[in-house]
Amino acid sequence: MMVLRTVRGLHLPDWLIFSGSIYQSVWNAVTGRAPGYGVRDFDVGYFDPDTSWDAEDAVIRRVADAFESPLRERVEVRNQARVPIWFPAKFGEPYPPIATTAEALERFVAPAFAVGVRLEADYRLTIAAPFGLDDAFALTLRPNPNRPLAKDWERVVERALARWPELVVIA
Repeated sequence: MMVLRTVRGLHLPDWLIFSGSIYQSVWNAVTGRAPGYGVRDFDVGYFDPDTSWDAEDAVIRRVADAFESPLRERVEVRNQARVPIWFPAKFGEPYPPIATTAEALERFVAPAFAVGVRLEADYRLTIAAPFGLDDAFALTLRPNPNRPLAKDWERVVERALARWPELVVIA
């Protein structure tokens, strides 16, 4: 909640907290583990049509300045409008432009990973989950059916199983 409240106060455009800090929190609740178990970082996505490195860097610094250590080092921010610029070189896959932060979730490695949350001004949670929430709550890890199998899929599975051996992996 501290991360959600702090990021909300920064008024980033079209922001979501997504990936590990969300699905891993669900897995921890379902398996009875401590809330922060296995959560290494908090991924914050936002969408700004200004895809310059300087604009993104300014947001990264602004977000970092909003947190004290150790959270400062654990909150990672990326402009989702910039992802098509660097993703193909880093992951060897095409990444056509997107129009919203929630649209990025459709391209995550696994449906269970594709969940984003935003804390609204009235404290309601907005949840974006293009594949639904079933895989996250059922501890199911399967490849995203809308993209090629990630080159590092085996590593993703191995790392997840090391922390949550109850996961069901569907190839």
